[in-house]
Formats: sequence, C-alpha cells, structure tokens
Amino acid sequence: MKTLRRLLPRAAAAALLLVTASSIVSAQQPAAPKVRLPQASPQATLTETIGVTDLTIVYHRPSVRGRTLWGDVAPEKAAAILKANSFLPQSLPEGTLDGGAGSGKDFPMVPNGHVWRAGANEATKFTVSDDVLVNGQKLPAGSYSLHMIPGKDEWAVIFNKTAEQWGSYSYDPKQDALRVRVKPEWVADSQELLGYAVTAGTANTARVVLRWEKIAVPFTVEVPNQDALVRSKLEAAVAAAPDDWRVPMQAANAYANDDKFEDALTWIDRSVKVKETFQNLRTKSLILAGMKKKDEAIAVGERAVARGKADGEDTTRFEKRLADIKAGKM
Repeated sequence: MKTLRRLLPRAAAAALLLVTASSIVSAQQPAAPKVRLPQASPQATLTETIGVTDLTIVYHRPSVRGRTLWGDVAPEKAAAILKANSFLPQSLPEGTLDGGAGSGKDFPMVPNGHVWRAGANEATKFTVSDDVLVNGQKLPAGSYSLHMIPGKDEWAVIFNKTAEQWGSYSYDPKQDALRVRVKPEWVADSQELLGYAVTAGTANTARVVLRWEKIAVPFTVEVPNQDALVRSKLEAAVAAAPDDWRVPMQAANAYANDDKFEDALTWIDRSVKVKETFQNLRTKSLILAGMKKKDEAIAVGERAVARGKADGEDTTRFEKRLADIKAGKM
C-alpha cells in the first residue's frame, strides 16, 4: 500500500509533464497553411442595380467538359436513376436527376422535365432588395433559391422560398414563390462555364440571361412604379433623421440632376425648413435658375452668399455662378 501511495504522485506528475510537453510542441508548430485550389465549379456573383433596387445572383459555374447537357430521358431510365440514387427525391414528378444522371455521355446531365439547381453545388441564390416583376409577374423583395426545369421549347424558371438548400434535392414546389415560363434561345457559340449576365436593360428593367454551352435562358426583372419607390425610400430616410437638413437636400440634388425641378424644389424647401445653410440655399438658387426663375434665383443666391460668409464658408465658386445667373448665362 505504501508503495502504491508513493507511485501515484509520481505517475500523476509524469502524466502532467507529458501533457505539458505535448502542449508546448503543439504551440511551437505553425498552423497548416491554407492552400487555395481550383474548384471544378467556381463560385460567382452577379450584382446589378436597377434604379435603387439591388439584384444579386450567387451561383457556381460548372463546365461542359465534353458532356451532353440537354435532352430527354426515357421514363424507365429516369426511374432507374431514382432507384439507384437514394439521395434523389423519389416522389416528385419533376424530381431532380442532378448528380444521379451519370457522366453526361449516356444521357443528358440536365434532362428535360426535371428540376435543376441552375448552377452547381448549392442551389443558385437570387436576391432583390425591393418588390419586382419577373416577366410581368410579382416577386416580393427577399432571397430565393433559383431552379429551372428545361424543356425542348419552353423552360420554367422557379423562385423558391427556401433560399438555402443544396442543389435541388430538397426542393419543395409548395414553397415556390413564383414560376415563369420562358423561351430558350439556341446560339452559335458555345460557352464552357455556366454564367449569368445582364445583357440589356432600361432605367427600371434588366434582362437576365443564363448562358451555358449553346443555350441562353432569358428573363426580365422590372422595378414597377420606380418613382413611387424612390419617394417612399426618401420619406423613410427623412423620417429616420427629421432634424438632418442634408437628407432632403440630397433628394433635391438627385431630382435636379434628372431635370425634375418641381420635385427638386419641393425637397430643397423641406431642407431649408429644417435649417438654412449656405449649401441648401445655394442648391435652391441653382434649382430656381434651372426653372428659369431668374429673379427668385438671384434673391436666394444672395441669401446663400450672406449665410456662407457668416458661417465662414468659401463662397467664391458660387459667387461666379451667381454672376452668370445675373448675366442670363444660366
């Protein structure tokens, strides 16, 4: 018993020494370097601003690599694929065959009539910051997983409420926010890596196109009632900072730059009402000049110069513009 009592402290000390030594060695060893290697389907992001609305598509870019991408799969072949791949949805009529269809040599990688993640790896993610119309149909602001169902003459483009999902394996049509039908376009030149692009647009629209191999799948995103949307955002900004004269002045400048002088005058008056400054009086003078209201522009301009000098502002450049207004050069 005495021998055991003598040995236990020594054993504990030895164990502690071993742990301590191991910790020291671990602390001295540098962390394994992180090596960034090429991905088979690299990630990409498309960002576009339509007016004041942000559109973002995050996706992965698979390569063609000599494979057959598009075409039909016989029902019995589809059934065999489903049976051989338990990770694929078994009960969905449009269930994805993505990842279970093989090499793309015996049958297409993206077969007609079956839902596809519209990219690789995670389902493609589509985000809009405001309510939009997709091919004329309403899609509320938010993030969605983007799926497609190819067909010979028509494709379905699907915006699903489950934004974060791997592929289309857990895709549930009951969670669809919107489906639109589009016509695919066959093009002469082949694109090796899948990609999304905005190929055309206007002040409130963007034509988004999926391109891969020799196919292009377009759909249009539109921001309806953009003027009303801008006004609502401005009102929200002013409401959030009611004592800040700069917010309505920024709105006035934006409208003036677009030659919408009546709107600009309304907003600059709101700025001046909060607080008279050299900056907002100068802006009001220039807006009035743009409206061809010379006498009013001069009167407000002289107030601006007086206010600027009282506040220690440099009014030199504006005084030159005011001289041009007086001379009828603006």
